[in-house]
Amino acid sequence: LLVSKDLGKHLLEVEDLLQKHGLLEADISAQTERVQALNAAALTFSELEGYQPCDPQIICNRVNHVQTCLEELGELAAKRRKELEDSRQLWAFFQEMEEAEAWIREKEKILATKTCGRDLSSVLTLTNKHKSMLGELGNRRALLHQTMKRGEQILAKKRFSPGGIQEKMREVRLRWKKLEEVTGLHQQRLQEALNFFQFSAETDDLVAWLQDTYRIVSSDAFGHDDYSTQALLRKHRAVVEEVEKHRAAVLALRKQVALLAPEHQQGVDVQIRVVEVEQLYGEVAEVAVLRQQWLQDALAVYRMFSEVHACEVWVDEKEQWLERMEVPEELDEVEVVQHRFESLDQEMNSVMGRILDVNQVVQQLVDGGHPSSEEVRSCQDHLNSRWNRVVELVERKKSQLSSVLKIQNYLLEC
Repeated sequence: LLVSKDLGKHLLEVEDLLQKHGLLEADISAQTERVQALNAAALTFSELEGYQPCDPQIICNRVNHVQTCLEELGELAAKRRKELEDSRQLWAFFQEMEEAEAWIREKEKILATKTCGRDLSSVLTLTNKHKSMLGELGNRRALLHQTMKRGEQILAKKRFSPGGIQEKMREVRLRWKKLEEVTGLHQQRLQEALNFFQFSAETDDLVAWLQDTYRIVSSDAFGHDDYSTQALLRKHRAVVEEVEKHRAAVLALRKQVALLAPEHQQGVDVQIRVVEVEQLYGEVAEVAVLRQQWLQDALAVYRMFSEVHACEVWVDEKEQWLERMEVPEELDEVEVVQHRFESLDQEMNSVMGRILDVNQVVQQLVDGGHPSSEEVRSCQDHLNSRWNRVVELVERKKSQLSSVLKIQNYLLEC
């Protein structure tokens, strides 16, 4: 049993032989105690004095022979256990290599059937799965490294033919290298797909924002008075700031396209999409500038109307006062009225400045082609006409006062 050359042809068979060998070793151990007891009992006969049933030398030789046989049996048992353990290590190595090959084949099939997704959501899902697979790959790499190390140790012992071991290690190394290459290529394709769909999603978001913004900046609401127009202008300025902030994102589109995979960046749809976004942004920016100018013009119109109204209120008041005023004949009363006209001159100078400002604003609006140019011009003409009437009234009243003063002074001199 101990000199048998049967070391098993696979791991389960070796495990079975080791189990049987363990029983045999237990039997040897039990027999060793019995032999040692018998030898000790036999040696007592070699030490007798007087009558000796057997030659002491024969007893000693016999004991030594049995002891030697027992020791040889123990050496054979230890040698066979070492051989069986080496065999188990060898077949365990082959089994681990077969498991590694099976794992590699499984992952090769998975990678062969994997797509790169049809949208951003599916690509992200596949990317997460691929990350999990990379984790498995790392764990399997560590196990395979340990198995290869054991294979090298088996080769170093030179107890078995190295051909099968070396061939198996070479084969698995090649398949593993190919698997890592395929995994790397698939990861690259996933990243390229992710970049493309992220670019598409960001572009879609940008287009949606630009379309919404275009509807806002192309609004025909310009307010109905000074306050409402100022509120619209403040909101519009905030929109203009957002449009300007998005300029960098639009300009970066072509750089992002350059980073895409060749089959993506050279696609007609991608190129057309970029051009459409750039054109849409240009339209939004242009309309935003126009709307800001229109709001500013509307604000100028409402402020002009407000200023005109204030001036006309003053004109109404002075016009009524001048029409009701009777030029007095008494000198004291004439001097009082004259002082009033001096104050009136100061007020008229101030109002005249405001009217000149109104005329300047009107001219700017008319020159700029404001849609309310006719209404603004009519309002200007009406104000100027009333102002001229007031000026004429003032001059006429001043002339009357001057005549009265001359008469009064003449009478005083007389």
